[in-house]
Amino acid sequence: RADIKTEYKQLRVWNLKLSDAGIYTCKYGSREVRTSLHIFNLTISLDGHFLQNEAPQLILMQNSSSPLPDLSITLFNSNNHRVTPAIQSETRQKYAVNLKKLKAMDSGTWVCQVRSDSPLINQNISFAMKVLGFQNPDLETKYATVDSTVILSWHLNSQKIKWKEGFTGQLNWKQQEGADAHELLDFNVTAQGQLHETKKSSNFLFEIPERKPESNIEVKLPKVHFNHSGQYQCQLEYQGRHAQSTIELVVMKVSANPEGPLSRGANMTLTCQVSGRLPPNAYLRWERVNGTNTDVKNSRQREAKLEVNISAAGLWSCHLIEDNDRKISLPYPVEEAPVWINYVIIGASVGGSLLLFALLCLCIISGIRWQRRMQRTKRMAQARQYLLENKTCHCQQ
Repeated sequence: RADIKTEYKQLRVWNLKLSDAGIYTCKYGSREVRTSLHIFNLTISLDGHFLQNEAPQLILMQNSSSPLPDLSITLFNSNNHRVTPAIQSETRQKYAVNLKKLKAMDSGTWVCQVRSDSPLINQNISFAMKVLGFQNPDLETKYATVDSTVILSWHLNSQKIKWKEGFTGQLNWKQQEGADAHELLDFNVTAQGQLHETKKSSNFLFEIPERKPESNIEVKLPKVHFNHSGQYQCQLEYQGRHAQSTIELVVMKVSANPEGPLSRGANMTLTCQVSGRLPPNAYLRWERVNGTNTDVKNSRQREAKLEVNISAAGLWSCHLIEDNDRKISLPYPVEEAPVWINYVIIGASVGGSLLLFALLCLCIISGIRWQRRMQRTKRMAQARQYLLENKTCHCQQ
């Protein structure tokens, strides 16, 4: 592991080990020069290959011929930002640094800066940190309306960091916490670093887009149903370790009771509903386009259903608002019934009232006739009784 270049009076040593530390003496005739070699060894857990949300450990070892100095260690990530360790322990020979959980954006070249005042040391040690994961937020919310088309996408950074080691994954969907999970597709990376996907579910209407960016996992719902809402979780597996990213799909639908045109003077109930609970600072709003302030109604925060009673036709729209930002809107046109329908309804109402009045009069007349008949029957019975009593008295005389 060493050779000598006599013309330059150089000793070259490669693949240094901690045991190579010490004092090296160069003798040239009567001259003698000594050089002290101080060696650092930096090791990274898992060979520097991590999944997102994993916490690496760095161990720095030192060795020299003189008493070991006290070192000051500072870490800088790939964006040249100083990193504060979660735990740090040290002895004169070994320094252990436990970092916080990594994100996909932490991939890149890091620097471990080693300093000492006595002896004077200012050494930068560069090392590669590869973090395989999703560039999505840990929990992302996607909004869609019934019968619309939505694409759920997870952005992997495997191409960005040139991750060619084999990993696999799968995409699962469940409608709510605690429900059974349905596996929609699984995927793996080829030797060339390309993703290969296989559709698993046969009873769920979704597609896998053919054209998409590299290292993207996507599913397409060409016609969203209200019961397609829920949690879609993409999970990675690498050497028995796992990482996942979840997209919460929130679906909105609107309905009217009664359906159909709105007659003059009549009322209609519009219902706007979203699947699941809304995030904080989110609420629903009904409003009539080009209407007045009286045509606006808001729900309470996190309320997933809002009803409004209307008497004016026009284009009504339901909005989902979060932090004063409209996330999604769904219009509902309310048509006004034609005039002839109003006349028909009025005529039917009047006719129904007259019919009801006629039936009421008929019932009254029938009741009076029945009462008179009962009274006549009662008088006839009294008369017969009277005649019978008079005849009996006459016979006794």
